[in-house]
Amino acid sequence: MKTLTALELGIAGDGTVYRNLAVPSLVEEALFRGEGRLSDTGALVVETGKYTGRSPDDKFIVDTPAVHDEIAWGKINVPIEESKFSAIKAKMLAYLQNRDLFVFDGFAGADPKYRQRFRIVNELASQNLFIHELLIRPTKEELEDYEPDYTVIAAPGFKCIPGVDGVHSEAAIIINYETHEVLIAGSGYSGEIKKSVFSVMNYVLPKKGLLSMHCSANIGDDGDSAVFFGLSGTGKTTLSADPARKLIGDDEHGWSDDGIFNIEGGCYAKCIGLEREHEPEIYDAIKFGTLLENVIVDDDGKPDYADGSLTENTRAGYPIDYIPNAAIPGVGGQPKTIIFLTADAFGVLPPIAKLDNDMAMYHFVSGYTSKLAGTERGITEPVTTFSTLFGAPFFPLNPSVYATMLGEKLKKTGANVFLVNTGWCGGAAGTVPRMKLKYTRAMVSAALAGELNDVEYELDPIFNVNIPKSCPNVPAEILNPRNVWKDQAAYEQSAKNLAAKFAENFAKKYPDMPKNIVEAGPKA
Repeated sequence: MKTLTALELGIAGDGTVYRNLAVPSLVEEALFRGEGRLSDTGALVVETGKYTGRSPDDKFIVDTPAVHDEIAWGKINVPIEESKFSAIKAKMLAYLQNRDLFVFDGFAGADPKYRQRFRIVNELASQNLFIHELLIRPTKEELEDYEPDYTVIAAPGFKCIPGVDGVHSEAAIIINYETHEVLIAGSGYSGEIKKSVFSVMNYVLPKKGLLSMHCSANIGDDGDSAVFFGLSGTGKTTLSADPARKLIGDDEHGWSDDGIFNIEGGCYAKCIGLEREHEPEIYDAIKFGTLLENVIVDDDGKPDYADGSLTENTRAGYPIDYIPNAAIPGVGGQPKTIIFLTADAFGVLPPIAKLDNDMAMYHFVSGYTSKLAGTERGITEPVTTFSTLFGAPFFPLNPSVYATMLGEKLKKTGANVFLVNTGWCGGAAGTVPRMKLKYTRAMVSAALAGELNDVEYELDPIFNVNIPKSCPNVPAEILNPRNVWKDQAAYEQSAKNLAAKFAENFAKKYPDMPKNIVEAGPKA
């Protein structure tokens, strides 16, 4: 493997560049530099400072002539001038002069036909460990003639000046699709690196005719792939880590004419409330080589996963082969089952419902879940959240590009689509317990096994979805929330209120959506 100098990275000075260090060396460097400490299982534990999660208001795309007409500009895809990008880059490179740097050269895309080469330049050894574990690691031979398609520079210590740099705060995440560069300034949250790579792939793959997806995926013994869409907190990682199936990946995938492939080589799991009893695969993956972010540990290095004093968004980043039944490489055939996950805090969506293709398109572009009271200041009751494609912050092109591709894939493969509510049923959050995980797992298992293909269904008159009247290992009475609510009038009102929110969101965001898809949604 060839060595790199700072000058070759465009950085002046005599700092040492550590390229593709092995995991033990990266852990040693991080400990030596005081970036973190070891847990009792050997994981590297770090605190990310002010930023303990993604900062969506600090994300920008450089508005260049080559991409101006392609990007879906708005509140999510915010433009920044080329001159501002160049000025920030120059100051960031000056900041990095004479500093030791850590470089990871890796791949995004488990299918070699569609992968992209990413060079990640880090100020912190711990962040370089993170991305080393999260992306696909090249062989020594692949590194010999490695040239990056995209370069990401992450410097948490460099702070922007909003009034001068044309950004909103000291942090900025800026993607330049024309020059194939990403700058991450001011934030020590490693998820910004991961999601920047994903945002690039969501631009690159559709231009190659592939659907890029914010989803997890697994595969059965007979080669049947399954895809799980869902926002944070809906169970995407938990439900795809199934001991009876091989995990393709937990968060980011591409869908080609050959099937499903993982964009990453690792997992980034939430840790809050983590218990081995409920999520043994994730719990046991937290060992040497794993990066733990913002998890509180005691003097003996024992993590307290129930402690959210730094943030509820505690995280573990580890290579996918830390999951015992991971599919290596992360590829699978055409999916037979698609699962849309939502956590409905209003308690009115059915625990599982089957969708036809029009219904599937409606819910794909809606991307519904709900925030709970108390999770953010000012939230006193459940709040609806609609995130286009179940991952709006990461998709730079018009949503119709991705939605059209999904519709074509569903028609071509005949995959069954289910909407699964992992939240509450029979009452709003706080009035009834959350849906038992064992029931959700049973419903998902039944869907994957084809056991819901021939059962009797009833059409929900408000949400316009097909509810099964029976499901193996699940009490029939809980399948329709109307039957579980004690106060029928309260159910009716709450259900109609949520249906109205669906309709309002759809009309506002997608005024040009075809009539057949609009009519496939809830009936307010």
